[in-house]
Amino acid sequence: MYVMNTYSRLPVSFVRGDGVYLFDREGKKYLDLVAGIAVNTLGYNDPDLLNAVCEQSQRLMHISNLFENPWQEEVAKMLVERFWTEGRVFFCNSGTEANEAGIKLVRRYFREKGENRYRIITFYNGFHGRTYGSMSATAQEKVHKGFEPLLDGFDYAVYNSFDSLLKALRKDTAAIMLEVVQGEGGIRVANYEFLQKVQQLCHSEGLLLVVDEVQTGVGRTGKFFAYEHFDLKPDIVTLAKGLGGGFPIGAVIARKSVSEVFSTGSHGSTFGGNPLACACAKVVISKVSELLDHVMDTGAYFKRGLERLKTGKVRGLGLMLGLDLERDCSAIVKKALDHGLVINCTAGTVLRFVPPLIIQKDHINIALALLERVLKL
Repeated sequence: MYVMNTYSRLPVSFVRGDGVYLFDREGKKYLDLVAGIAVNTLGYNDPDLLNAVCEQSQRLMHISNLFENPWQEEVAKMLVERFWTEGRVFFCNSGTEANEAGIKLVRRYFREKGENRYRIITFYNGFHGRTYGSMSATAQEKVHKGFEPLLDGFDYAVYNSFDSLLKALRKDTAAIMLEVVQGEGGIRVANYEFLQKVQQLCHSEGLLLVVDEVQTGVGRTGKFFAYEHFDLKPDIVTLAKGLGGGFPIGAVIARKSVSEVFSTGSHGSTFGGNPLACACAKVVISKVSELLDHVMDTGAYFKRGLERLKTGKVRGLGLMLGLDLERDCSAIVKKALDHGLVINCTAGTVLRFVPPLIIQKDHINIALALLERVLKL
């Protein structure tokens, strides 16, 4: 073995995919409800995405960000048009990089204003990444273990508890950073009233609101941005995962007055937003924008089916769903794999379902039947 032991890998090797299905070396077929952890938005072998990869790779895959990049401009325009107000975009490669950039924007914004405010409040069971800034923003001890000391500047509050948030507030607090659905935290959905109070607090205290949409964004919940479900107007939004449909790309969208604090040389990314990544993102954004009603419909159908199983608590929005069995579910993931169903366990007790957004009700029926069988074993 030449690869570092950072993952507990399941005993199957996938060699190809088609639609919502994966195939292993022996040709066995698996219905995929994980999609590379909410990444393969359009499933496998989408013809438009494949054409974009082939055509762009024959023209130009990468150029330095020291030169004009018309592909970035196209994708940035598409993202800003879906943002709630005028904004600007920074491109990177991943979710953790997007969150690092968001954190840097917060600090730079208040430094430029001449205010000594730099602390960011985040929430227990949230997840923002594994680089030092985003890891320090992640209020999970298991993520921190062995990497102390963490970076200073982060205070933690209880999710959906406004009283806890107020207790974490300090004179040097600069921003509140959150997921409107905690993915790695067990598919926990924020309360509408709580988020409205968070937004009001940001306005009254002059704080920035940062919404981590790395897992929830790009149509996953049935809205292009999940914050739309909650009538939020964030200052900064971070994206990755589903944005490239399988090709690595991350992005930060910031309100214009916030984005302007990044100046030449203040931040950068060698590979971020290269032509090939942007060609993929352009296809994904276009096609996902046409899938939003489908995601809401199939997501509601899937949720009702999970509730009928009566085996645990069902949570989530759109095609980002969780079934909390309130017991360890790692063995169930392995049993499901044996039966040709790819699912995932998060937060120890929650089965997470984040299938390709193209999934149909017939596929969901198959998945529910397989899951019911596995849960009885």
